[in-house]
Amino acid sequence: MNPLYVRKALESFFLEDIGERDLTSSTIFPAAQKGRGVFIAKEDGIISGLPIIEEAYHLLDRNIEVVLHKEDGQLVKKGETIAEAFGPVRFLLTGERVILNLLQRMSGIATMTRRCKEALADPTIQICDTRKTAPGLRIFDKYAVVTGGGRNHRNGLYDGVMIKDNHISYAGSITNAVNAVREKLGHMVKIEVETETREEVLEAVQAGADVIMFDNRKPEEVKEFAQLVPEHIVTEASGGITLDNIASYRHTGVQYISLGFLTHSVKALDISLQVKEGDKK
Repeated sequence: MNPLYVRKALESFFLEDIGERDLTSSTIFPAAQKGRGVFIAKEDGIISGLPIIEEAYHLLDRNIEVVLHKEDGQLVKKGETIAEAFGPVRFLLTGERVILNLLQRMSGIATMTRRCKEALADPTIQICDTRKTAPGLRIFDKYAVVTGGGRNHRNGLYDGVMIKDNHISYAGSITNAVNAVREKLGHMVKIEVETETREEVLEAVQAGADVIMFDNRKPEEVKEFAQLVPEHIVTEASGGITLDNIASYRHTGVQYISLGFLTHSVKALDISLQVKEGDKK
């Protein structure tokens, strides 16, 4: 994650949550009172987002010390200590919710990504995300997918062309849409085309697409369509694929399976912060 982007995002999140000040913590605890905050896993999963703890706390107090007991991408067990923070109690508590919200969401995404990879059990196919992320959280969501063992699809509308059904409808055909892009953009930009039928796949191949997606196709259709595509063109399956049925897409011949549910409806991993008396010993 770009640290400049992370810092800017965290500043925005804190301004939203704290406003002028944390009325509760700032009135109960004197500035000099120190404590130890312990981040504990409440269930098993893949941890993601640990660097955020230090970055976030340092926005509140540069003297807060953070010790990480795990690394992003590692499995954590229920009851394990993930990290510790040492510093003023008021700031440990002020930063708690923003940090936990991000850490829990990112770890939930990483955990689901790992489960999908294990359920698919096909090293020839990469699991990747989509643009179905929460506004403002994309950099965190996509980082979490990678720490879970997945890959990133395009980051936004700006770094890759993806010609979908509505683009094709307005352009008149796949060929028209691809040609329009080729005439205006340079050779460094990849063009992906979404297809649903055998005829569309063949047209996308003929038009010179760099990536062809098979959208909402059953495993047998994906396998059939993949055989129509030359080796130099990347293939992807997406739509209607879940954790429960992803194993049926094993050995279908595609190189990528993109899953929107990794980020748009993920269950957060349960993590808590326990603040204890005393400073670091």
